[in-house]
Amino acid sequence: MRNLVIFIWRHYFFFLFLILEALCIYLIVQNNKFQRASFVNSSNKISATVLSTSENIQQYFYLKSENERLAKENAELHSHDMLSFSILVNGQYTLNDTVFRQKYTYTSAKVVNNSTNRRNNYLTLDKGSKQGITNKMGVVASSGVVGLVENVSENFCTVKSLLHSNTIINSKLKKDGSFGPLNWDGGSFEYATLNDIPTHVRLIKGDTVVTSQYTKMFPENIMVGTVDSYYRESTKPFYTVKIKLSTDFKKLTHVYIVDNKLREEQEELEKKTEGMNKE
Repeated sequence: MRNLVIFIWRHYFFFLFLILEALCIYLIVQNNKFQRASFVNSSNKISATVLSTSENIQQYFYLKSENERLAKENAELHSHDMLSFSILVNGQYTLNDTVFRQKYTYTSAKVVNNSTNRRNNYLTLDKGSKQGITNKMGVVASSGVVGLVENVSENFCTVKSLLHSNTIINSKLKKDGSFGPLNWDGGSFEYATLNDIPTHVRLIKGDTVVTSQYTKMFPENIMVGTVDSYYRESTKPFYTVKIKLSTDFKKLTHVYIVDNKLREEQEELEKKTEGMNKE
């Protein structure tokens, strides 16, 4: 306190000047309409700027919780999307009825680790067995296919990225349904290769590629990418197609884990059928 008093005493001329200056401004504004209007307009602009800046700062700090809320909301919407339901009437599937049962559910997850520069790339998500996650579940982003769940702990899971030498996604050309296996050739993280497309198919750069009906981990027609280029080896009756992936693996933050509720039933039936054919 003593130091403060000494400081004010040493500079009291300056403080007195400020007080008198403020008093003069007050008297001018109070007794002149033009100056008073100008002061009010200026103060309103300053207040608006300060409030706007404050609001922007608050919104920035709320972005994390808002993103998490939107991710959960999108997962719920995906689960109610028509692609997540199979058509069922009296226990039999039909293409001409409007009675559906849910086949796919979605769980939102945050990417906590990710790689794109290796031959075999993985992601780590913040969801695990406690949230109902198991291996072989598909993973998608809002832009398209991401990969397949590989290993699961209580609160985390690792995902075998589409950028992995052993990840194969059955995909098709959206325009005519021609399908084949899609995998990554180890090059750029932006491209993958679609194989076994018949040479009678008329390919055009920009053609849309989506998941086919033969993949068990994803609903049909999930975005994969677009045709970038293609070529044919002289000894093979198929095209090899270079696909520009729709998912930017460098920017993944939130994804959705897809649970096919009927996958195990389908796999068990197929194994049983294969076993019978071997006998």
